[in-house]
Amino acid sequence: MAEFVTVAKLSELTVGTAKTVEVNGKEIALYNVDGKIYATDNTCLHQGGPLGEGTLQGYVITCPWHMWEYDVRTGENLDDKTLKLVTYPVQVEGDEIKVAV
Repeated sequence: MAEFVTVAKLSELTVGTAKTVEVNGKEIALYNVDGKIYATDNTCLHQGGPLGEGTLQGYVITCPWHMWEYDVRTGENLDDKTLKLVTYPVQVEGDEIKVAV
């Protein structure tokens, strides 16, 4: 079973934003959608763009390189549901965001 690791403070991730963190040598993108935190791989499946630097609108993150879009809840690509990012469990305890990788 994966262990939850503290990766950021909730105060660092305002509503409607994304952030890149590193967990055990792996880049993870965090998203704050209306106060709920989600986590996926940071790497776009198209050409490896940094999703944590993308634009978050509702539940959709748009890759800053070539505009590929994903649902942060499921990791699914909006144009091709067979393409899916890895998603990670998230816990928030007080001001700490924890992710299990």
